[in-house]
Amino acid sequence: MSDSSTDHRDDDQASQATRDIADVAAVEVITTTAVHLMSAAAVKCGLADDPDSEVDLDEARKLINALAGLITAAAPEVSDMHARSLRDGLRTLQLAFREASPIPDPIGKGPGEKWTGPVT
Repeated sequence: MSDSSTDHRDDDQASQATRDIADVAAVEVITTTAVHLMSAAAVKCGLADDPDSEVDLDEARKLINALAGLITAAAPEVSDMHARSLRDGLRTLQLAFREASPIPDPIGKGPGEKWTGPVT
């Protein structure tokens, strides 16, 4: 197969992906992104099948911070139903992070608490 036909196929796939994303509502993109961040953070907090090899609290902190920022910014733009469930998931992750930490952050200084306020 020539490079030209490979490039053409890649262009077609990119064009199809662009058309597909254009049909997706913003709330769906936001919630899907939040779910991906939540899933990754859960694994890094040790909430998956193999916590001994998957826990990485530095990575979890980054993911939870990003998630908190996204949820805080998006909450006014999405329905209360979506915002509430996203906040619940975030709070659960923040508490799991605190529990997994050998030296827990002070209340109000944990991941995402800059945006959410203290989590207890």
